[in-house]
Amino acid sequence: MENTIIRVEAQPAGYDVVVGRGLSGLVSDYLGDAVRQVLIIHQPTLATYAEQLRQQLAPLTVLLAEVPDAEDGKRVEVAAFCWQVLGQAAFTRSDAVIGLGGGAATDLAGWVAASWLRGVRVLQMPTSLLGMVDAAIGGKTGINTAEGKNLVGAFYAPAAVLVDLDQLRTLPHNELIASFGEVVKYGFIGAPTVLEALETDPEAATDIAGPTMRALIEESIRLKARVVSSDFREHGAREFLNYGHTLGHAIEHRERYRWRHGAAVSVGMVFAAELGRLLGRLDDSTVDRHRNVLESIGLPTGYERGALPELIDAMRRDKKARGSVLRFVVLDSVGKPGIVTAPDTDLLFAAYDAIAE
Repeated sequence: MENTIIRVEAQPAGYDVVVGRGLSGLVSDYLGDAVRQVLIIHQPTLATYAEQLRQQLAPLTVLLAEVPDAEDGKRVEVAAFCWQVLGQAAFTRSDAVIGLGGGAATDLAGWVAASWLRGVRVLQMPTSLLGMVDAAIGGKTGINTAEGKNLVGAFYAPAAVLVDLDQLRTLPHNELIASFGEVVKYGFIGAPTVLEALETDPEAATDIAGPTMRALIEESIRLKARVVSSDFREHGAREFLNYGHTLGHAIEHRERYRWRHGAAVSVGMVFAAELGRLLGRLDDSTVDRHRNVLESIGLPTGYERGALPELIDAMRRDKKARGSVLRFVVLDSVGKPGIVTAPDTDLLFAAYDAIAE
């Protein structure tokens, strides 16, 4: 099957998201002729693949920086290690960084590239479903602090994103399913065919080798590309991509990032749906549809009873808040997201009670 190219218009220049199989041969093309040195930032399980890329990119000078898995890699100490490697190798603005791994690795690589010499070329090669449909696309880069997730970062567009579907074959099943929280999000905010596919045959939709899963990945990327192209720096419609993320990020923070991002977003979407129902904006059947779709593929829809006060404190420090005013993406219907600002605390407790376990 031929590669699919989805264009993202960004600042200062647009870029391609290439979806296909066996895409490593495209790396040199997207790095460009000016690059002389490359730093591949990768997670431990991808050491062999990173070494293969190094050999493939000869005669370029290619350095490897192995970083911790998941959110443990998104710390300032890890970024500083990468900066040290760049400094010792005398990386210039004509050199490049490759982010190889899951969403945490591409977030880190993007931030390292954006901050080194105020910006060097970065090529993203996501290997997880979450990275492919969300983290590596859109130019959001960042690291975490003790106070919250992604509080330090920049909007920085990559040279390209290579979505090699063959990399999904190595993912543990539970990690693949957790990442589907982001895919379902796209379904609710603007890609209803995603929901229909999951409802029709959840097993086929989550089959790595099957055509349905590729179609869902491409549909998710297309929706994100459209939104990002219209609102690169999140001044308007791009906020809708945060559906489920306000509570989801708070859960991740409370769990010290032991929860997978997509699983936390899954709970966050059900909470947002319940909030929408209480506000009179969302009908009962669509709220129930959230639970039905998410539970059909094994994602959580509830969280610990009594945790809301602590979660509210984390949400007030989230980058999506304005001052200490909470903002939530809610739905008026499937495909019609909106923003609710400073909802009454009693409403938050009532919505949370509906998901408390």
